[in-house]
Amino acid sequence: MQVAYASLPPPSLKLPNPNPKAKVCCIAASYPPKTPQTKTTSQHYHGDRDTDDGVDNPVRVKFPLPPTNVNCIVATSNPFVRHCVKLIRSSAYRHSHASAVVVGATPIREIHKSQESLEEKTVEIECLFLLDNIEVPEGLTNCSPRVLRVSSFVMKKLSQLQSTECTEAIALMKFPSTYFLLDDGRNNEDCRKWFPSPHRILVLERIQDPGNLGTLLRSAVAFKWSGVFLLPGCCDPFNVKVLRASRGASFQIPIVSGDWHHLEALKHEFQMKMLGGHPDSSDELKPVVRLSQAFADGLADVPLCLVLGNEARGLSDQAQQDCELISIPMAGEFESLNVAVAGGIFLYMLQSENRRIV
Repeated sequence: MQVAYASLPPPSLKLPNPNPKAKVCCIAASYPPKTPQTKTTSQHYHGDRDTDDGVDNPVRVKFPLPPTNVNCIVATSNPFVRHCVKLIRSSAYRHSHASAVVVGATPIREIHKSQESLEEKTVEIECLFLLDNIEVPEGLTNCSPRVLRVSSFVMKKLSQLQSTECTEAIALMKFPSTYFLLDDGRNNEDCRKWFPSPHRILVLERIQDPGNLGTLLRSAVAFKWSGVFLLPGCCDPFNVKVLRASRGASFQIPIVSGDWHHLEALKHEFQMKMLGGHPDSSDELKPVVRLSQAFADGLADVPLCLVLGNEARGLSDQAQQDCELISIPMAGEFESLNVAVAGGIFLYMLQSENRRIV
């Protein structure tokens, strides 16, 4: 079927054409072409509960970029715009395409900057969307081989925000090569491939609020933890709200989505100590140790996993059984802190000795 790829702009909208010889306003093409679908190795899936398509067995497909002679898009009905919007709204669709949309020049810049010191790049920025009337934001000049100019209507649609005043850029990115989505089988890859240096691993269990997950990911990057392990029930680390809260941290730290079997394999492979964040209580059958500088110093050379549980229910029975429970001393009658706040304190206090930020 023939479809118009880029619609003609209204008379009041003037779009720059970097190549005056190229016809960029209206392209007729069979779009998108049929592509073979191949199953991924993933059987286990963590998705957004409100937008998940219920796919436990994602099928990996590729949606092509616009033709190279298309430099601007002005219509929100454009097929590529619709594809990107679906990536934002559907976790299953994101995983089937292994792509995510990052909104904002700051997170895009931070992700791009984090790649500069790496010998082998882990992130591919497929396409950069810029408003038709702005300069390329600082630090983004060479971040992507493909730049598309878009109207304010398209930018608003892609940003999912009411105003585009603060949205200078949006990027379409492939999932980083440091992200592993493990199946529920028992013959997975060598767990030494998951984390390059698993001295400090943050383990999250049933963290369902995107803001909390994003804040925890950003804190893990800030305090130089080795990676993050997501147990079943966590929201998608590439959810647009997670990316906004983390400012793109999902692309800057190794992340593994797996189950308790995979975590046990990691624990035994590296002889890791398991700690579980838990409210202080004298009623527990299992003792709860209060976090202190002396306690943290005693673990400076010990590889460890820090497990944080659900916002409302805390750690699962299995986590409480497998972990040494630790709490944050607090004044007054407060029972607990928000998991993102508590996590930030734990991550700071338990950071590696040789990476400690004072």
